[in-house]
Amino acid sequence: MLMSEKERKRKVVFEGMKEGRVTLRKAARVLGLSRRQCRRSYKRFVEEGDGGLVHRSRGRESNRAKPVEMREAVVRRYRERYGGFGPTLAREKLEGEGYELSVETLRQWLLEARIWKKGRRARGHRAWREPKAHFGELVQLDGSHHRWFGPEECEACLMDMVDDATGYSRALMAQEETTEAAMRVVWGWIEEHGIPQALYTDRKNVFVTDREATLEEQLAGEEPLTAFGGACKKLGIEVITAHSPQAKGRVERKHGVYQDRLVKELGLEGITTIEGANRLLTNGFAAALNAKFAHAPAAEQDFHRPVPPGLSLAEVFCFEQTRTVQNDWTIRHANRRYQVLAGNRPLPKPQDKVVVRRRLDGTMDLLYRGKALTYQAIPVDARVARPDQTPALKPKPHPVRTSCPQRPARTPWRQGCTLMFAQTKTKRGKP
Repeated sequence: MLMSEKERKRKVVFEGMKEGRVTLRKAARVLGLSRRQCRRSYKRFVEEGDGGLVHRSRGRESNRAKPVEMREAVVRRYRERYGGFGPTLAREKLEGEGYELSVETLRQWLLEARIWKKGRRARGHRAWREPKAHFGELVQLDGSHHRWFGPEECEACLMDMVDDATGYSRALMAQEETTEAAMRVVWGWIEEHGIPQALYTDRKNVFVTDREATLEEQLAGEEPLTAFGGACKKLGIEVITAHSPQAKGRVERKHGVYQDRLVKELGLEGITTIEGANRLLTNGFAAALNAKFAHAPAAEQDFHRPVPPGLSLAEVFCFEQTRTVQNDWTIRHANRRYQVLAGNRPLPKPQDKVVVRRRLDGTMDLLYRGKALTYQAIPVDARVARPDQTPALKPKPHPVRTSCPQRPARTPWRQGCTLMFAQTKTKRGKP
């Protein structure tokens, strides 16, 4: 017979009462019962023995228990389609199929069927930081590298933005955590909500650089920036860098949500491409995730700023480099040459500086004093022989000797040299 600690304690005290060593008042005080309740429990112990101390509901099926057929159907469905899903997400999917049950009930069923095991992770001590009060006051940005399309597929990177005040997120799937991917996800955020006050990122070279300032930057008193940092500076966005993943814990925890739910949703839909993943994100998945996890900010005022009139985001999120005009009014960029046409007004002079702006769609502009120049791409050099020029003949290879014959010891040439040397010595008076 299984008895709890409380029931075993009652058994010892009631046995003392039965032997006359413990009074009813003392037993009620030790057990924490009223005298009436203690007398009733003791009476049941005397009549039924140890079984009278066991709770009456023990071993009985709950009145709220689910049918056995439903339990078997749920466990079978989980094995067929939702293997590896957590209880919370699996319950949401099963609810869409008509199975009404709680998360804890499903968790207990999976534990008993030995197809779910709860893992525990040790957590280090961290100081809590109060979230920002306004929507758009601080947005965390980070990339999550993961095998999003299954363990057999290659890794991809999910660029994720999470608002610090509301938990609202926006994500974009890319091949790598590149400057272009970061620009595109921020561009989409600005088109949807406006320009945020600050971005909270890590210290990767996409967001910050540790290079020394160029001479032009030193003369202008500017700090060296990446292409992403330059775009944020144009929009007035402050880039704040974190020194640990825990510092931007909200976006890191959101990575875990995406790695759990997005991976499973991609598997259910049979999506194995980055383009398909982005369509899934924009066609309802991200909106459903925000509806479930995002919350209202502490303050009602929105800190997003509208895009200034006349400012094109395509000219903000781009790559800009400075090039020097050559004596033939050409510039070099990305191993290509471009001819600046004579009709430009003003026309840059040789050795003047020109800004090369390459947009994310691949188009390019040349800027001089803030104005676009007309130019023409020069075809790749191809050396072709002129018609009046005779091509150079290839040198003939030297014949390879199979054997090297020995020269005779006394050849006519050697004899002539010896006779000439003897006559010279005689003329000088030497015998």
